[in-house]
Amino acid sequence: MNCFMPVIDTAATGKNIQRLRKLRNLSVKDLQTVFGFETPQAIYKWQHGTALPSVDNLVVLAAVFQVGVDEILIVKYPQAMKNPA
Repeated sequence: MNCFMPVIDTAATGKNIQRLRKLRNLSVKDLQTVFGFETPQAIYKWQHGTALPSVDNLVVLAAVFQVGVDEILIVKYPQAMKNPA
């Protein structure tokens, strides 16, 4: 059943977060300040694809980057979903 479910590509999403951050001329430290994190580790985990932002943090990222949430997440769709029989 899972073969038909879309999946978030964490590595590609991480690269996308990094790309959007750089596009807005923001440093990791800038994002750390926005989120009020004591360390930048969570942001590095997002960028390396080892973790995803929570839904709340994803909404904040979208606002900071001035994009929709769907422009941050990279979702992979199984072939069966792309071309239903």
